[in-house]
Amino acid sequence: MADRIPVVANLFAETPAGPRLTGSRCTACGSGYLPKSDVCHNPACDGAKTEDAEFGPSGTVWSLAIQDYPPPAPVKFDQPYTPYAMGFIDLDDGLRVLGRIDTDDPRSIEPGIRVEMVIGALAHDEEGNEITGWKFKPV
Repeated sequence: MADRIPVVANLFAETPAGPRLTGSRCTACGSGYLPKSDVCHNPACDGAKTEDAEFGPSGTVWSLAIQDYPPPAPVKFDQPYTPYAMGFIDLDDGLRVLGRIDTDDPRSIEPGIRVEMVIGALAHDEEGNEITGWKFKPV
């Protein structure tokens, strides 16, 4: 039986409330960070302490591009290569993140549409294991 392997450890999780990105947030100004940061990098903030935070799952497409050609390593994808949309998503809780947009028609995606985070296969390894990551599905 194939396993599900995260493309990068400790950046996302399936939680009882659904999929979430796992990062940190400044306790003083509220700035969010992915991956986790031990300090706040906001130059307007005097706070230096962060705490663990979860982000997602809902947001809005801010900008996007179609990945029409196979990207270079270390990006994972299955053969034959299929173009996909990559979008900058403004999550409702204030973090802007990059992610694949999970759709059969990447050219149908436009800025401003609402999306929900899902955890799904980005590719498969030589043993047939799913390499998983976060994606966004139009709602």
